[in-house]
Amino acid sequence: MAEDRIRAGVIGLGDIATKAYLPVLATRADVELRLCTRDRQTLDAVAARFRAGHRYADVAELVAAGLDAAFVHVATPAHAEIVSRLLDAGVPTYVDKPLASDLVTCTELVERAASRNCSLFVGFNRRYAPIYRELRDTATSLVFMQKNRVGLANVPRHVVFDDFVHVVDTLKFLAPQAELTDVQCVRAGANLDALVISMAGGGTAAIGAMNRNGGHAQEIVETHGPGRRRVVHDMAMLDDFRDGAHVVVRRSDWTPVHVQRGFDAICTHFLDAVRNGQLLDAGDALRTHEMCERIVAEVDGLPK
Repeated sequence: MAEDRIRAGVIGLGDIATKAYLPVLATRADVELRLCTRDRQTLDAVAARFRAGHRYADVAELVAAGLDAAFVHVATPAHAEIVSRLLDAGVPTYVDKPLASDLVTCTELVERAASRNCSLFVGFNRRYAPIYRELRDTATSLVFMQKNRVGLANVPRHVVFDDFVHVVDTLKFLAPQAELTDVQCVRAGANLDALVISMAGGGTAAIGAMNRNGGHAQEIVETHGPGRRRVVHDMAMLDDFRDGAHVVVRRSDWTPVHVQRGFDAICTHFLDAVRNGQLLDAGDALRTHEMCERIVAEVDGLPK
């Protein structure tokens, strides 16, 4: 690595990159940012904002310049091509969820990474959100998760793989042995308005729900264990009910959003693995995508 700094390529400079990742990466003294997007105007503006001197309008040019790691934040349909190119070049790769929008492509990418002995890591940031990690550290018999949106009904595959995948993966994180048992939905023609799944296994039952045409965007996770119920609101506030007592815990006003939502910790995990030569395997992330493929199949089989 050049001068002990990780040469980190950031490919795709849209909202998720500029709101969640670059505020983390740009402040790290051990990272040398190399930004890449085809839009020259966006490239120059974002590079100036985050004081990045290395700018590339082509992925091939970026790879040729030398990389120790890459973060892929382009639209989902472009993931397979770009991730494949990075893996073929031996670049440890972090990619936003979903890995791809169908299980066949996801499987091919995971197998490609394994065959090249190259790290592939999928950015499920909720696994690294401090408040959700705390939930996982206590005994849980029942988990509920809602992730609701406003005016975002869309076709089932898009809804499930690009957004509901967070619900599936968070339930898997909080109830690791639970398997899919039921899928129910509300359709509006070709679009999916609402979706509910049930999971069970390992002594835990879990329910996940999403309304894409709701009146309020929100995320709520609720867990129940012996003598305890906890409710997390938007990864920022916790209602903790224990043996009849109620405590409200709010994040500090000084806690950055990227810390609260797990982006700081997940970037550190990936970059530490790169620095230490640790191979990251996307096998567990693939199981989340397998469940999403099953959900799409179930939805497509239900009456419209």
